[in-house]
Amino acid sequence: MPEPTEPPYARIAAELSRRITDRELAPGDKVPSTRQVAQEFGVALATATKALDVLRAEGLVITRPRSGTVVAPRRGRAGEQAAELTREQVLAEAVAMADAEGLEAVSMRAVAGRCGVAPMSLYRFVEDKEDLVSAMADAVYGSARFERDGAAPWRSQAESLCRELWRLHRAHPWLGRTQPLTRPLPLPSVIRFGDRLLGSLEGLGLPPKLHFDVHVLLFSHVVGLAANFEAEDEAVSETGLSSEEWTDLQYQPRIGDDAFMDAHPHFAKLFGHFGSLTDGYDMDLEDLFELGLALTLDGVESLSRRVGASGDAGG
Repeated sequence: MPEPTEPPYARIAAELSRRITDRELAPGDKVPSTRQVAQEFGVALATATKALDVLRAEGLVITRPRSGTVVAPRRGRAGEQAAELTREQVLAEAVAMADAEGLEAVSMRAVAGRCGVAPMSLYRFVEDKEDLVSAMADAVYGSARFERDGAAPWRSQAESLCRELWRLHRAHPWLGRTQPLTRPLPLPSVIRFGDRLLGSLEGLGLPPKLHFDVHVLLFSHVVGLAANFEAEDEAVSETGLSSEEWTDLQYQPRIGDDAFMDAHPHFAKLFGHFGSLTDGYDMDLEDLFELGLALTLDGVESLSRRVGASGDAGG
């Protein structure tokens, strides 16, 4: 009998796919880990990893931060829902995948698998992955209200808009990657937000360029800080350590080193044997967001008064 020509990773992926199809592994069930797959099938870890990657690409499994890899929600068979598929459904599945696994997991093939259709079916709605990601981001930004009460004080308007943007980026950590500060996508929903934020600042009487700079700075504060949530999820998945555990491993030896503390007296005042933060420092991104927003708006208010006092209307 001739030896099978199918590579080992493909045979393993086919077997795991069969278990999912036959409901030996039901939606939400944990998928065997890379090490478990390697032991069961007697292959190297790299081969097991490649097999699981096939399942992810086909949308059969998803990886959730801190939860591991599980069987994805069951969809219809390929081609079954093609006539009913809508752009909204495609984007909703893609967003759900990005929320659970990160933007790298999103591909035309993986999204088609979640929708229960052939990959070519998606090209009726988007041109390629780049177009898909842009549409995903626009849909997410478009789901936010971003309301502005023009009669309210400027500061409460700006705070409300920034907090809504923060909530959106907290719920969809991958979103910030679509809006780098120097090359933001001209998405209609992002432009709508920017227009309303500019409107909230209009009463300050800032020079035109400064007016626009402040709105960019506020947007960057939200997006830049929120990006750390996705980075932390990735770090936890890679290391198995929480940020607190990692920080303890990195910094506790230094804090206990008298020579280190002698060389850094201001750290010693906070974290040394008689420091004011002897219990350590627990970073809270929510607190940092509120602190940064307050400090920025305080600065904008002070700047507005100085500009008004000087009568500077330049750009």
